[in-house]
Amino acid sequence: MSESRNRSFEELVAEGVAVPTEGWDFSWFEGRATEARPSWGYAVSLAGRLADVRSVLDVQTGGGEVLAFALGRAARVPAQVAATEGWAPNVVKATQALRPYGVVVVASPEDAPLPFADGAFDLVSSRHPVRAHWTEIARVLRPGGTYFAQHVGPASVFELVEYFLGPQPEEVRTARHPDRERAEARAAGLEVVDLRAERLRMEFHDIAAVVHFLRKVIWMVPGFTVEAHEPRLRALHERITAEGPFVAHSSRHLVEARKPG
Repeated sequence: MSESRNRSFEELVAEGVAVPTEGWDFSWFEGRATEARPSWGYAVSLAGRLADVRSVLDVQTGGGEVLAFALGRAARVPAQVAATEGWAPNVVKATQALRPYGVVVVASPEDAPLPFADGAFDLVSSRHPVRAHWTEIARVLRPGGTYFAQHVGPASVFELVEYFLGPQPEEVRTARHPDRERAEARAAGLEVVDLRAERLRMEFHDIAAVVHFLRKVIWMVPGFTVEAHEPRLRALHERITAEGPFVAHSSRHLVEARKPG
């Protein structure tokens, strides 16, 4: 952190631009940004469920990191495990990460119907899907099957979003609200059996972390480029240097929904 304060804006921005953005491995941020973790421990909880099912689908798996972690800790790997991912570089990473567990990774756009038969899976999981397609989730679950996921909640990291984009309309701030998702799940024929939400402190310790975060999580500031946002980035760099970390809050909720048997 102290080293970052002694480095120029240009050096730090160049570093944030150079870091690859594939996958959902956030280890690069160590020492540069922090985020508190939800109390429920999603990946460990997912691992505990895998031994009790025969078929699993992980939707929007990213680089496969979370599913690989869960499979590595599971007491038993299910007989059938599949995953979908829409971004080509992540499909490659996920295939590499999940091959040791015999997982079939299917390239499938985030907004497309799931390319699987009705009732194909005992468990559908997802960590931070762009959007939960409830009707498709319900369709591919067998009767009695479960959807278990961690979603991004409303107004997540909006301190940073609104720093660059200005105040957002209320309908944008309340999108992804857990109450709205509960209603959508029920409308798709699922019974929501658990829904927990938390807001968690985040800190960005230098402007390189901000740049990399906005390049990696592309829906935060759509179309983000350093060139287009250079004045705000420079001002934020000066603020962090003078006052310390930029503080924001992520929003997460845990969802468990069951298809009636």
